[in-house]
Amino acid sequence: MPGLAVLQADGATGAVEENLRRIDAFAARAAEQGAEILVTPELFATGYAPALVADSDGPGIRASLADIARRHGIALVGSTVDATPEGRHISASLFDREGAELTRYRKAHLFGAEEQSVFQPGNDLPELVPLLGLTVALGICYDIEFPEFARSAAQRGADVLLIPTAVPTTGDVDGRAPEYTYNAEIISTLLVPARALENGVYVAYANHTAPDFTGLSCIAGPYGTFLGLAGHGEELIFADVDHAEVQRARQINTYLTCRRPELFD
Repeated sequence: MPGLAVLQADGATGAVEENLRRIDAFAARAAEQGAEILVTPELFATGYAPALVADSDGPGIRASLADIARRHGIALVGSTVDATPEGRHISASLFDREGAELTRYRKAHLFGAEEQSVFQPGNDLPELVPLLGLTVALGICYDIEFPEFARSAAQRGADVLLIPTAVPTTGDVDGRAPEYTYNAEIISTLLVPARALENGVYVAYANHTAPDFTGLSCIAGPYGTFLGLAGHGEELIFADVDHAEVQRARQINTYLTCRRPELFD
C-alpha cells in the first residue's frame, strides 16, 4: 500500500526560495517516514496571494519541484502559476519519483474576487494518472466543494483525489451562536469526508496554517472517515492508501452504481 503524506504549513508570500527549501525539507522527512506521495498546499512556493504572485515564474518553480521529487524519490504534488495563451491559471502538477511531470491541472473553480481578477479558470477535467498501483486525479481547493467535481473523477475511475488548497479564515463572524453562522473549517471537517464517502475515494487535502487559513488539512478514506487530520499549525500527516479498500467501500455504499443520472442530468 503506498504511503501518502499531506503537508500543512505557511508559505510566505514572495519568499520562493525559502518556500522551496521548506518543501525540500518536508519531502525528505516524508520520504524518511515511508511516504511515497507528498501533497503540498495551493500556491505554497509563492505564498497564496493571487494578485501578488500572478506573474511568478511557474516554469522555474516547477523545475525546482521536479528536482525535489527526484532527489528524494517521492511523488510530489505542487501548485504553481501556469501561463497559457488564454491567460494565467492556478495549476497543480504531479511529479513522479524520477521528477517527471505526469500531469498538470488548471483550477476550474476560482474562489473570490481576487483570484477571478487575475486568473482564468481551467476548462478541462483532471486527467486520470496511474501511480503506484492507484489511479489518481488532481483538483485544487474550491473544486472539491462542488459534488460534481469529485463524482466525475470517481466515475471515470479515480481512486485518490490529491487536492492542494488555501482556505482562508473567512465567513460569518457577526457574533451569532455557532450553530447559526458559517465557519470555513467545515470544508475540512464535513465536505471533504462527505466527498470521500459519496464517491468511495481517498481525498488528500493540503491547506495552509492558521491564523490566516483554517488549517485542518486531512486525508479522508473511502468510508468517509479521517485517516489523518491536522490541527491549525505546521504538520505532516500520513496514511496508507489501498485500491482494494476503494473497491470494498464501493461494494458497501453503492452510490456510484445506484445513482440515476437520467433523473438529474
